[in-house]
Amino acid sequence: MSDSPDYKLDIDSLRKERPSAQGRPFLSVLFACCSVYQRIYRNAEGTAYSGRCPRCGKPVRFDVGPGGTDARYFVVK
Repeated sequence: MSDSPDYKLDIDSLRKERPSAQGRPFLSVLFACCSVYQRIYRNAEGTAYSGRCPRCGKPVRFDVGPGGTDARYFVVK
């Protein structure tokens, strides 16, 4: 009797691949109100980046459009 099974289990195909840094656009935001950093991800429509301060809940929204900026880091006061 052989010890090797008559099948192969492909575990690599079960792993979820992590999205690349280029796959999920985000802005780096420092919320001055609570001195905390948060990544703000672009919405599914690709029209804005929106989020909230993780401590106090202060909302923030950055619209995407022509004439904008190439900056990726912001401080919200």
